[in-house]
Order: sequence, then C-alpha cells, then structure tokens
Amino acid sequence: MSRSIDALRAIAEHWIAAWNAHDLDAIMSHYAEAVVFRADTVVRRWERADGALRGKAELREHFRRGLELAPTLRFILEEVLSAPDGYAVIYRRDNANRVIDAVDLDTDGKAVRVTAYYAGAQK
Repeated sequence: MSRSIDALRAIAEHWIAAWNAHDLDAIMSHYAEAVVFRADTVVRRWERADGALRGKAELREHFRRGLELAPTLRFILEEVLSAPDGYAVIYRRDNANRVIDAVDLDTDGKAVRVTAYYAGAQK
C-alpha cells in the first residue's frame, strides 16, 4: 500500500521523537512482530555475521542496549524518501554519524524489514 510522502514523514518524525525521548515502547510501536532488522551494530553487539535480528523481542533488546550504550543519544531528521511499500529515512546521530534506514512496511504501516546503513562505524 503506497503512502503519501506527508504520511511517511509523519511516521519518521514520530520515530525520531521516540528515540530522542528514549521511549523504548514508542520506538517499538513502529515495528511488526516479525520484523527483520539488519545492521552493522548487530554484527558487533550480537556477533551475528549476517547482521540480522529476527522478531520484535530481539530488536527490542538490541535497541535497549543501544540506549544504554548512548545515554545522550539524539537524532536529527534530514530527509524522508518514499517507496511504494516503505521509505528511507536519513538522519544524523549525536555523534555526527549519518545513517539511512531503509524500511519496508506491512499493510498495517509497521516496519517489517529494515536495513540500517551507517556513514561511519557504530558500536
């Protein structure tokens, strides 16, 4: 289901605000139960060569650990790009690292597949 760029921007703005508030429940409200999340941070934190977490419970623990490791974490939204079944969000972290999250949405508007791309190394 295609969504307008305004609707996608609203999703991304809520997601950024949830991260900036360090509100794990609000962050997780954006993800489907069967989400697959891929990132270099998964390789480093969980020693998973494929960089993949599967399911909301694994992702929640990953994000909980991330918030613990970065107690002053802040994101600055730079851009939202649309796709037929999702979007990409470009943002800057408090450590100046730029990130792109490519997100595929399910029919309920929840992230079902996410790949995070970092300009520099993340812990």
